[in-house]
Amino acid sequence: QVQLVESGGRLVQAGDSLRLSCTASGRTGTVGWFRQAPGKGREFVAAISWSGDWMSYEDSVQGRFVISRDNGQNTVYLQMNSLKPEDTAVYYCAANRGIVSARESDYDFWGEGTQVTVSS
Repeated sequence: QVQLVESGGRLVQAGDSLRLSCTASGRTGTVGWFRQAPGKGREFVAAISWSGDWMSYEDSVQGRFVISRDNGQNTVYLQMNSLKPEDTAVYYCAANRGIVSARESDYDFWGEGTQVTVSS
């Protein structure tokens, strides 16, 4: 079992930048970020393979968000730039043992989430 802890969420203004962190209790394979806005379902945001040679982004964040990882620290980061009010959501970190995927069902371990609020 792997425990995931997200951090970094807070209230920011439109146009600001924010970096989220996801720290795991052990080694993970692919790590993804998902988000859930009020009244909506959870959606994929970005994911990165263990080696970092595969990354995927949801279309609306492509070019604004950057995912990266430090395997020595068991931590994955989500750098979010040019934030918009529609980015407001609870952001969840998820991990699996190695499947390279953007599908929620392919992730076995989930964090509790961190709230990101972007004011206009």
